[in-house]
Amino acid sequence: MRRFNICIDIDGTITDPFYWLDLANYYFDKDVKEDDVKEYEIYKVLNISQEEYNKFYRMYSELIHFRARPREFASEILKDISQKHNIFYVSAREQRLMNITEKWLKKHAFPKGEIYLLGSHNKIQKAKDLKCDIFIEDRYENAVDLANEGFEVLLIDCPYNRKPLKEGIQRVYNWEQIHEMIELIEKEREIA
Repeated sequence: MRRFNICIDIDGTITDPFYWLDLANYYFDKDVKEDDVKEYEIYKVLNISQEEYNKFYRMYSELIHFRARPREFASEILKDISQKHNIFYVSAREQRLMNITEKWLKKHAFPKGEIYLLGSHNKIQKAKDLKCDIFIEDRYENAVDLANEGFEVLLIDCPYNRKPLKEGIQRVYNWEQIHEMIELIEKEREIA
């Protein structure tokens, strides 16, 4: 069996998608609930300007990311996946957050894998560079862009990404299902 190159987004994919909510509600004196988050852009969810959000994020990004809760079973399942496949963490986070990202991954016992903090949501070139077989993502627009380039995408379900899926994108609801899908793709490619 050939080892796959699996690219994995961080925020909302291996982390709980709402870990920023409590601090943002407190800071901006809001009462946004998880079910209210129907939009990926946080400043729109909070009904504030992008500049206001950017100021908050610059001040608190390290704290926000370090306090993030991992999604259930993400670490354990990625450990299992990493025994058979190559894993790469590919995130839109800025490079300045590399130290806190590495600490968080270690704190929550995620398997080692190269980390790419792109500072942008454009992940296509990095996926090409890494010869990505499967990309695990939570941002709908990223999933569409990647699928349009021929990448197989597992889109982990969140209230902000429930839009029509296109060919090349599979919706998954948890890390157990991600594991099952990767095993299914393994079997399909062995037969082909």
